[in-house]
Amino acid sequence: MFRLAKDEVNEFKGPFSDGLFIRNPWYKTLMPDFRELSSDELPKNPAVPKIASGCEFTSVCINTAVYLMWLLGQCAANGVVIKRAVLKHISEAAGMSHTGKKADIVINASGLLACRLGGVMDTTVQPARGQTVLVRNEGTQGMMVTSGCDEADDEMCYTMTRAIGGGTVLGGTYQLGNWESNPDPNVAVRIMKRAVELHPDLTGGNGIEALDIVRHGVGLRPSRKGGVRVEKERIDGNWVVHNYGHAGWGYQGSYGCAERVVELVDEILAQTPRSKL
Repeated sequence: MFRLAKDEVNEFKGPFSDGLFIRNPWYKTLMPDFRELSSDELPKNPAVPKIASGCEFTSVCINTAVYLMWLLGQCAANGVVIKRAVLKHISEAAGMSHTGKKADIVINASGLLACRLGGVMDTTVQPARGQTVLVRNEGTQGMMVTSGCDEADDEMCYTMTRAIGGGTVLGGTYQLGNWESNPDPNVAVRIMKRAVELHPDLTGGNGIEALDIVRHGVGLRPSRKGGVRVEKERIDGNWVVHNYGHAGWGYQGSYGCAERVVELVDEILAQTPRSKL
């Protein structure tokens, strides 16, 4: 992970100011092999913006397409009934229990559309648009990420070897308030150019023309001003436990947030004997 000199001077303000890039970060003690890089280990490519410092550590890489199917299987194995519906108001969910009876507790994990769901209508929720390029090329240096770039304040550079599926994910952007779901070709070129400059062994030093593109991707992260919302609330007589607004860290924080949701459900159940979820 590389910290650009200009970003250190500005104390990492802007879209990437979540503590990921600061020196002595909060997660340092959680990574047993976390270490700061020496100056000799920093990239020297003149095409790459000046890098002031960097660090490295071992972490987890998730192929989300595979992981989500595994989670679905775990739900099914534990008796969860899956239904599809279009809801205009959160209170409608209470009437969708497979038991045919009204549910006493609704878990609201509506993500980005918490800003449009009746009864919630959270105006602090907005998309943080991310654009990526998936290529078949693979490098030998693991995942690399920079704290920003020179071209735009809401863009950065990262290369992430794709677990199980193979290839490398190139990114990316963090464009707050942008609802565009189609890839921007100009952004895609910048993403690929920055990736091969930072990680030249992706193409053997042959530039973006040597990238073997699988597809372009766009995702709208569910960002929320003020951070994630995990709390209970009464809406039209129904207990609702909210769990949304995770921005770009939903997978990383999912287990901790789920544990808090369970705690809130238990609090409600303790107040309401023989309740059914």
